Amino acid sequence: MKRLSVIALAMFALSAQTSSGWVTLFNGKDLNNFNQIGTANWQIVDGAVQANMGTGYLVTKENYTDFEIKVEFWSANGGNSGVYMRCMDGAKITDKTCYEANVFDKRKDQSGRTGGIPNYAAPIAIVDAEGKWNTYEITMRGPHIVVVLNGVKTIDTKDETLKSGPIALQYAAGDIKIRNVQIRRL
Repeated sequence: MKRLSVIALAMFALSAQTSSGWVTLFNGKDLNNFNQIGTANWQIVDGAVQANMGTGYLVTKENYTDFEIKVEFWSANGGNSGVYMRCMDGAKITDKTCYEANVFDKRKDQSGRTGGIPNYAAPIAIVDAEGKWNTYEITMRGPHIVVVLNGVKTIDTKDETLKSGPIALQYAAGDIKIRNVQIRRL
């Protein structure tokens, strides 16, 4: 009877999770939802995907239009990464052909630092991210883009340039770790 109750509780929890619409893109075990582009040395260690050499992207196999995405990241040693969204071409990722929620505290042009979207919107609040786990919560609904970093809204803007496309996780420099990537279509 006790075992049956545990199974019923687990099934209820699973149904609650799926009814909320959240889908796990990175589960801490494999990269099945992504194509790898570039030379980054992606490895899965302790439930996080990490890189510290080369450059490259993990690009979703699906396209997304209106959505909420949550990404936990850690950067150190001048870490340079980003969450690229609505990319025009999943094989040619740039901060001009995608909206990039940047991860780069030490960027020379601080308008594109962590919390900003280079070439599109400067952060309205500064949040230092290096050397600790951080959470991006990003909402893209039509032209409205909202970026929240560690509970602080850093972007609230409108832009109609990019409508839909894959999402890419970048490795460019330093030490980067990413975990708990979840998305919900709106």
